[in-house]
Amino acid sequence: MASFQFAVLVVLTLLAGRGNGPDTLSTSQRLESRGYADYEVVHGWPVLPDGYALGQATGVGVDSHNHVFVFHRAGREWTTPFPTAPIHPATVAVFDGKTGAQVASWGADRFIMPHGLTIDDHDNVWLTDVALHQVFKLTHEGELLLTVGTAGVPGADSAHFNLPTDIAVLPDGSFYVSDGYVNTRVAKFSATGHFQFQWGTNGSGPGQFNLPHGIALDAKGRVYVADRGNARIQVFDSAGRFIAQWKETELGRPYGVAIGSGGKAYVIDGGDQPATLPDRSRALRLTLDGKIDAAFGRFGNYDGQFKIGHDIAVGTDGAVYVADALGMRIQKFIPR
Repeated sequence: MASFQFAVLVVLTLLAGRGNGPDTLSTSQRLESRGYADYEVVHGWPVLPDGYALGQATGVGVDSHNHVFVFHRAGREWTTPFPTAPIHPATVAVFDGKTGAQVASWGADRFIMPHGLTIDDHDNVWLTDVALHQVFKLTHEGELLLTVGTAGVPGADSAHFNLPTDIAVLPDGSFYVSDGYVNTRVAKFSATGHFQFQWGTNGSGPGQFNLPHGIALDAKGRVYVADRGNARIQVFDSAGRFIAQWKETELGRPYGVAIGSGGKAYVIDGGDQPATLPDRSRALRLTLDGKIDAAFGRFGNYDGQFKIGHDIAVGTDGAVYVADALGMRIQKFIPR
């Protein structure tokens, strides 16, 4: 009888694992078993108005008022060649971080293929458009303050980008751009948009990139780059000198990176992206020396899961927000 019960237990365990999918049986399950799954999704957040839906959500940021900004494609999908007409509906949605109520929307008839979003220390909103090959600085309400790059013209010099992906802004207003799908570089600009310097070439060595997709800064001015194609985070000093790389199986393929006020790094692993859907997507929290100390979410389309986690942001209250591009939504996670 004992051997029969053991056999039944083995079969049930195998069946349960088969239903959970490959990601659950690998990285996420190992991390959870080690006590790392210490965030939970907030069900029912955000509260979308009747008849309103987000498009492919690619960028997310949180301002000092705990407003969550989401850059999305409002019904448009990534296709090549890119369309040339701006998206007619609003492409920036703003939600109250606590209640999830939508408090604003703007960006209609302005952007062609939305991508990155960053909020600076003065609550300005920075956006990248990969079809326009431009970086934009706007007020909290969407008034244009600065444009860098030449509209619709790709390039690799001081006046052009080629599918720029993300922005990181220093307290003095100067900023770094991860540029991006073609140029495989990081470029630094003054607060007024004047080119200062750049670093990075195509490759997998220290200081080289294969699709720098996300970028963030810590309190010491160190630059963290989600080197998506190389499946790693690279860390640099403010002048672009290589400090370290974070690369391990459990880190996956970083799409976005953010630094929280508590001195932690947050990474969204978008998974490998073949012609079909990726086989995983999850969020991770790390110490600033690259050690994973929390992981949550997995591939899927239910609450707490992601189809392609594309960007990540952290509020001052510790809430974590993940923009899911193929899932066409934004999700909020809080510590347990």
